Order: sequence, then structure tokens, then C-alpha cells
Amino acid sequence: MSLQLGRQQFGNPNNTGNVLSKEEAYQLLNEWVLNERLKLHMVQVGGLMKAWAEEMEHLNPEQVWKWQMAGLLHDADWDQWPDQHCKKIIEYLEEKNVCPEVLRAIASHGHVHFGVIPESRMDHMLYAFDELSGLIHAYSLMRPNGYEGMELKGALKRIKEKTFAANVSRNDIQDACQRAGLELNNLVQFIISHQAAYQL
Repeated sequence: MSLQLGRQQFGNPNNTGNVLSKEEAYQLLNEWVLNERLKLHMVQVGGLMKAWAEEMEHLNPEQVWKWQMAGLLHDADWDQWPDQHCKKIIEYLEEKNVCPEVLRAIASHGHVHFGVIPESRMDHMLYAFDELSGLIHAYSLMRPNGYEGMELKGALKRIKEKTFAANVSRNDIQDACQRAGLELNNLVQFIISHQAAYQL
């Protein structure tokens, strides 16, 4: 089953800056995503995008929400329409006249699958957080105290263990860090420090 999107342009440039309201975005999340684990993943990736945009990119609130929305909705169609993954959510958001920057970030969060190379800072960070967020969350579930007291060295050890969270691509993690120009250690520490704050 190919998930290649077959295009590189998304949305209308005239819609630059347009976003869904928070109410609209969360309504879409709850209607499209029935799997609670997937929903948590999306909320956590959205939260990491928000935190990074605020703390590391120093963006204004409108830009921060744009980043958060991209993370929140990046897997919206995976639960009910896996054979249309990425295609369905992008087409839906295009109909809603959403900003092309958000659409491209979603389209490029797995370039091996979708055929869209991440280019912008938003693209790079969504690609990086997507894989790492899930792995760090899996590590928290095997620890008695979850995220509390989690140390970088323990998380890095799990990343090196190919059998742990084996569905998480270590190649994608390495590629995402290189494209973002970030050290893996720093990115993992950021996730450890922030992810627990974002729950259903």
C-alpha cells in the first residue's frame, strides 16, 4: 500500500496564516481519532511543538498555535483511514482554507512514506518529535514513576536497543536530527522535560 502523496504543493498561498480555532481542531481530533493511545500521541506531539515554538523559536501566540495545530492533527486520519493516511487530513484542511505551512508540515512528517521532504523549521521539528515522542512515552510506561525521575541516559539506552519500541525507526530519528541541525541528546532531554505535561 503506497501512501505517496504525489505532489509537493499544498494549500493556497492566499490562505497563509489561516488556522482552525482550538475548538475546531480538538473537535476534529475527537471525531476522527477513536484510539486513545493515538490521540494521546497527537496531543503530546502538539504539546512539544507548542513548547518548542515558544521556548526555542520565540514565536508569537498565533505562530505557536500554528505549530501546535500541525502536531495535534498530523495523524488525524491514521485511526479510521490508514490507507489514506496524510492524504485525507490534508485534503480536509485544504477545504478549510488552512495555511499551506501547516499542510506542508503534516505532509512531510514522514518523507519516506509520503514523498515530501521537510524544509521549514516547523517541518523539521514535527518530523523529529513524531518518532521520538512515541519512544519516550513507551519508555515512561515501563518505569514505575513514569516521567518522574527519568534520566537522559536511560532514554538514550532505549533508543539504542533496536528491540525496544521496534516500530520506531531509528533511521528516521537520526535523519530528523540531522535535518533539524540538532543533537539527539538535546532533543530527547527537551521531550523528557516537557512531554509529561500533555495528557488527555
